[in-house]
Amino acid sequence: MKETNYFNYISKSLNKTYKSVLFGRFLRAIDDYKLIQENDKICVALSGGKDSLLLAALFEEYKLHYNNNIEVKYLMMNSGFTEKFLVDHAENIKKIGIEQITKDSLVYEIANRMSPDSPCFLCARMRRGFLYKAAQELGCNKLALGHHFDDVIETTLMNIFYTGTFKTMLPKAKSKNYEGLELIRPMYLIKEKDVERFIKYHGLKVNPKGCLFQERNIDSKRQEMKQLIDKLRDTYINTDINIFRSAENINLSSVLGYYEDDAEKVSFLDKY
Repeated sequence: MKETNYFNYISKSLNKTYKSVLFGRFLRAIDDYKLIQENDKICVALSGGKDSLLLAALFEEYKLHYNNNIEVKYLMMNSGFTEKFLVDHAENIKKIGIEQITKDSLVYEIANRMSPDSPCFLCARMRRGFLYKAAQELGCNKLALGHHFDDVIETTLMNIFYTGTFKTMLPKAKSKNYEGLELIRPMYLIKEKDVERFIKYHGLKVNPKGCLFQERNIDSKRQEMKQLIDKLRDTYINTDINIFRSAENINLSSVLGYYEDDAEKVSFLDKY
């Protein structure tokens, strides 16, 4: 049940204190990347973390002022979260004023059994498939995830450093395995520091270690990227923005090679 006074407090902050850095950027991403259309049925994936909590609050505010006759369902996949994590999360969603659908899965257990030394990559792939299927079963045509601006630029650098490719995280993508389902990232332009400020401002209890894998601190590569970007920001003010913009300002005449869709690689020599 919605705690009306608390929700009004959150709503007020999204329209005043955090309007430009959170709600404004949420609306801009929706507009710039055409993420939401009339009569969409959107499944918002809740992980229990700070990002998806903000995403839920933003969607509640969006429905209040920019409904477009959309339907929103909030879904949590419980793969074996700790009890304290679930208790804190239940309190948080009550404050935000949403009701969630919970579906249990064995994703953590299976990933840990199949890849005990490094389960996170496999777990992430399995989680995505589970969420797609659950969203489709709920009759939704879109699955919204809480990835933000920092996730985008970190992914860009990880691809450069660790795979030797230039790829970024797109604001939306059509599912290849679930027909009629599209993934959207409405927080694409929102910076992580502003997410953290919002969560702290409203006293939401977010435990970052909800699963046993996180206790091991396995995702070191992304942490390395965070630290590198923070260090670069100290020297070059617009480092993060320029990394982001590099993915939308590619000059194909000045690269050695590229792929067009799933076709064969095109070399600069082919058009020399």
